[in-house]
Amino acid sequence: MARTRKTAETEEETFEPFFEWQDAYPWQHAMLQARLQQRASWPQALLIHGAAGIGKRVLALNAARALLCEGVEKKHGEACGACESCHYVAIGQHPDLMLIEPFGHDPSGEIKALDAIPVDAIRRLIDFMQVTSHRQRAKVAIIVPAERMNAAAANALLKTLEEPPAGSALMLVAQQWQRLPATVLSRCQRWASPYPSTEEALAFLRNEGVDGAEQLLAQTGGAPLMALERFDPEQQALRQTWQKALAQPHRLSPFALAQAWAGGSRDDNKQRLAQFIEMLIGWTADLARIHGGGVAHYHPECQKMLLSLATAMAPPELFHYHYSLLRQRRWLNHPLQPRLVVEALLIEYRALFVHQRSR
Repeated sequence: MARTRKTAETEEETFEPFFEWQDAYPWQHAMLQARLQQRASWPQALLIHGAAGIGKRVLALNAARALLCEGVEKKHGEACGACESCHYVAIGQHPDLMLIEPFGHDPSGEIKALDAIPVDAIRRLIDFMQVTSHRQRAKVAIIVPAERMNAAAANALLKTLEEPPAGSALMLVAQQWQRLPATVLSRCQRWASPYPSTEEALAFLRNEGVDGAEQLLAQTGGAPLMALERFDPEQQALRQTWQKALAQPHRLSPFALAQAWAGGSRDDNKQRLAQFIEMLIGWTADLARIHGGGVAHYHPECQKMLLSLATAMAPPELFHYHYSLLRQRRWLNHPLQPRLVVEALLIEYRALFVHQRSR
């Protein structure tokens, strides 16, 4: 099993080349137990989908561990956590489990993050699935995030999805599952990853020692893992800087702000670009809510600023801009010039108010 993990299930897609086991989160146990008690009818091709930051990858790995578990005393269908098989899964060394993520090697042999999951990785998965199980339980493969497969990789997977080997289980994990080809979607049974209640998410964050859990949870739309990653003074200071800039669109200088924003490595800038786009999506969603008579959801601390902005813009232009942000998010993993993207998005944002002011 590849010794890799994603540090947080966010659209930032921050990856690190090592594996660290995580037991299922409290909000996942009920679903896991219900599904695993029906393991006799477990789907051979499964798509686990849901929002960023709620633990989809962890859910898939815990389901895989339960399918491979050799213990007699299981926890309501979940893995026992004590047998040899469970131990091998937890350390990333189980011979019957393969985890495919967007990683490759540079010329020096160092592990590097890739923009897409290449076809060679899927070919390795296909070969793996054809080999008899070492421990005579099952063969399990997980692809995460599945929407990062390139076209050749997705096409290569079709035959395995349609005719999976006996005793095998393939799990695709995706946030933007609509980006998967229809030919892949039609061959998978879909499960929506459980979303934690506000109480469950807050309890989790407080247990992790997070101060200001309510505000962080609001910023991330109720996604506790994303909120945990945002629990960082530097990120929060940067967020406040952007909020102040966005609250004064007529004084906003897109070029100067984009110049000040840039400066890190390519990977750092792509991650920060993803965070910036997510913040803009939340900001414009709050503007729409307030314009319709509601209250801010993602930026509750900026309610007054957002209220004054909402009265100075036309809803059609706002909705068009919000939709363009959602489209831009889909292309984050393609080659981009992050600084130019930030500059262009700020120019479009400022134009929302300039056009309205000129009427």
